[in-house]
Amino acid sequence: MDLQQIGASHPRIKRVVDLQRNTKPNPEKLFVAEGLWAHNALLEADTRIEAFFWCPEASYSNEAKVRAAQIVERAERSYRISEKTLARIAEREKPDGLVSVAQLPRWTPDTIELPESALVLVADGIEIPGNLGTLVRTMDGCAADLLVLVNRRTRLTHPKVFRASHGMVLTVPTIEFESVAEVAGWLSRNDFTVLLTDANTHQSYRSATYGRRTAIVLGNERYGFSKEWRDYPYSPITLPMLGRADSLNVSIAGAIFMYEARARMGGS
Repeated sequence: MDLQQIGASHPRIKRVVDLQRNTKPNPEKLFVAEGLWAHNALLEADTRIEAFFWCPEASYSNEAKVRAAQIVERAERSYRISEKTLARIAEREKPDGLVSVAQLPRWTPDTIELPESALVLVADGIEIPGNLGTLVRTMDGCAADLLVLVNRRTRLTHPKVFRASHGMVLTVPTIEFESVAEVAGWLSRNDFTVLLTDANTHQSYRSATYGRRTAIVLGNERYGFSKEWRDYPYSPITLPMLGRADSLNVSIAGAIFMYEARARMGGS
């Protein structure tokens, strides 16, 4: 492939570094994808690829070379880079010579379509990117319909969110609200039964009532859900802890809650 060669000082390279550091405003919801599996995910999800960076010397398989040609056809801009430049922009040790800047899909509360039996996860103040990404991957696994973000502490474009979700942030619909009151209003208008996950309650998740449409609220890793949720008549549920620990990691707890909800709502 006859691509323009650029070096580490090129503005496009500096932009990739900024996205990896996740410190500057990112209104376009751009993120960095590295390696073969990530680029397979981009193609499968028909993701917009703003820029592709190809280092043939760092390619370790014929599949990576084939995928590079396919990405060049799809990307708005493509460049050739050296192994030294690849090392500057890649966080993975061996990204198969493939790095892209792509854009997350956009969903809004007004345009999202929900089935009659919908399972929604509300993430209130989740701050560890790996936890959020793992929750998104679990949502895909149990066929949850929507992720709702409120009091957001980390971006979906964070590199660790994309990796932990194994690319599922491209296909699991996500909407965001500014306040708990806005989320509660939206849930009410869409006829959701809302369950608050609370380590301090005594009602087991097994004894809870799950509705035709169910929303599960997961709170911050340290402080739990925001106090505003207690202004609404929602049912608190918990995971019984049978050992010494007082709680589970939020992504593990979320997986248990979601799979139970899906089973109770008629899923597998």
